Amino acid sequence: MEITSTGYKSDLISEARASLQLAIPLVVSQMCETGINTVNVVMMGLLGTQVLAGGALGAIAFSTLLFTCSGILSAGAAIAAEAFGANNIDQVSRIASGQIWLVVALSLPAMLLLWYGDTILLLLGQQESNVLLTKIYLQSILWRFPAALGLMILRGIASAVNVPRLITVTMLAGLLLNAPADYVLMFGKFGLPQLGLAGIGWASTLVFWLTFIAGFILLIFSPKVRDYQLFRYLHQFDKQTFVQIFQTGWPMGFQWGAESALLIVTAWLAGYLGTVTLAAHEIAFQTVEMAMVLPLGLGNVAVTRVGQTMGEKNPVGAKRAALIGITIGGIFASAVALIFWLFPYQIAGIYLDTNNPENTAAVKTATSFLLWAGLFQLFYSIQVITVGALIGLQDTLVPVLMNFASWGLGLTGSYFMGIILDWGGIGIWVGMVLSPLLSGVILMVRFYQEIDNKIANPDDGEENMSNSNQLIDDSQAFIS
Repeated sequence: MEITSTGYKSDLISEARASLQLAIPLVVSQMCETGINTVNVVMMGLLGTQVLAGGALGAIAFSTLLFTCSGILSAGAAIAAEAFGANNIDQVSRIASGQIWLVVALSLPAMLLLWYGDTILLLLGQQESNVLLTKIYLQSILWRFPAALGLMILRGIASAVNVPRLITVTMLAGLLLNAPADYVLMFGKFGLPQLGLAGIGWASTLVFWLTFIAGFILLIFSPKVRDYQLFRYLHQFDKQTFVQIFQTGWPMGFQWGAESALLIVTAWLAGYLGTVTLAAHEIAFQTVEMAMVLPLGLGNVAVTRVGQTMGEKNPVGAKRAALIGITIGGIFASAVALIFWLFPYQIAGIYLDTNNPENTAAVKTATSFLLWAGLFQLFYSIQVITVGALIGLQDTLVPVLMNFASWGLGLTGSYFMGIILDWGGIGIWVGMVLSPLLSGVILMVRFYQEIDNKIANPDDGEENMSNSNQLIDDSQAFIS
C-alpha cells in the first residue's frame, strides 16, 4: 500500500511537471492575447465614458463570435494531440491543414455579421449614440477575425507537438506592439490621420495579422518541427479531416457560443440600463477576462495532456492531468477573487480617471460589480478547465446538452433579477454567477463518469474510435 501511494505521488509530480511545462508558455500566450484586448479597453477609456460604452458593445460582440468559432476549432487541437500521442505525425499534419480551411469557412459569415452588427444592436434597443461608436469599432476590428482564429489553431497545434513556446514568442511581440500602434493611430502621430476609436480596431487588426504570419513561419521553419511538415496538405482540401474536426467541434462551438451569448446579452441588458451601467459592466467584464488567462491556459493544457495520454492509451494519466489542472486553477481563481473583493476601487481606476467627476458614477458602479465578478471568475475557471478535459476526451455533444440548461437558467436569472425585479446591474451579475456554478458541477460529474468508464473498460476506446470513423464516413457520403 505504501508503494502504491508513493508511486501515485510520483505520477502526480510527473504530471504536474509536464502540465506546467505546457502551461507556462500557454498562459503567457493567453495573457498576451487578453492583454491586447485589455489595452484596447484602457485606450477607449482615454477617449471618455461614452466611447468606452460604445466600444464595449463592439468588443463583446467580436469576442462572442470569436469564442464560438474557437469552440469548433478546439476539437482539432484535441485530435492532433491524440494523434501525436499515438506517434501519428501524418494525421497531425492533416489536422493542421484542415483547420486552416475551417478558419476560412468560419470567418466569412462571422465577418459579415460584424459588418452589420450596428443594425442588430439597434433592433435590440441599444442607445443610438452608443451604437454609432460600436459601428466605427466593429468595421475596423472585424478584419482581425481570421488572424485571431489562425493564431488560436497555431497555438493548439504547437501545444499538441510540445512546442508551445514558438507561438508564445510571437504573441509577446504582438502585445508589445499593440499599445504603441493604438496610440499612433488613435491620435494621428507621425503624419498619420487621427482615427480615434477606429484607430484601436485597425491597430489590433495589424498586430494580429503580423503575429499570425510570424507564428506560421516559425512552425514551418523551426528546426524542432521542420521535419514534421505540419502544413504539407494545405494545398489540398481534405474533406474527411474537415468533417472530422467540424463534427467533433460543433457541439463545443455551440456551447461556447451559448456561454458567450450570456455575456453579450447581459451586456445588452446593461446597455438597456444606461451608459454608466454599460461602462461599469465592461470594466468588470474586462477585468474578469484578464483574470482568466491562467485558467484558459490550463484549459488548453487539459485539452493537450488529456488528448496525448488518451493517444497513449492511458486514461488514468488523463484523469490525473485533469485533476492537476482543476486544482491549480481553483487555487489561482480563489486568490484572484480575494483581490477583486479587497481592491475594487483601485481596479476601476485602471480604466477610468477617478479624479474626473464625469466618471464618478461609472467607477462607483464598477466597484459593486467587481465583488460579484470575483465569484464569477472563480466558478468559470473551474468550468473552463473541465471543458478542456472533456474536449481532450473528444466528448462534446452530451456535455453541451447538459450545459445548455445551466447557462439558460443564468441568462433568465440575469433578466429577471436585473430588469423585472429592478435590481439593476447587480441582478445581472448575480445571474451570471449562477451559470458557471451550475455548469461547472455538471461538467465535472460528466468528466469523471466518462474517464472512470474508460479506465474500467479500456477496450471500449478502440470500439468507439471505429464507430467514430464509420460515422465520419457516413457524414461524407451524406455530404456527397
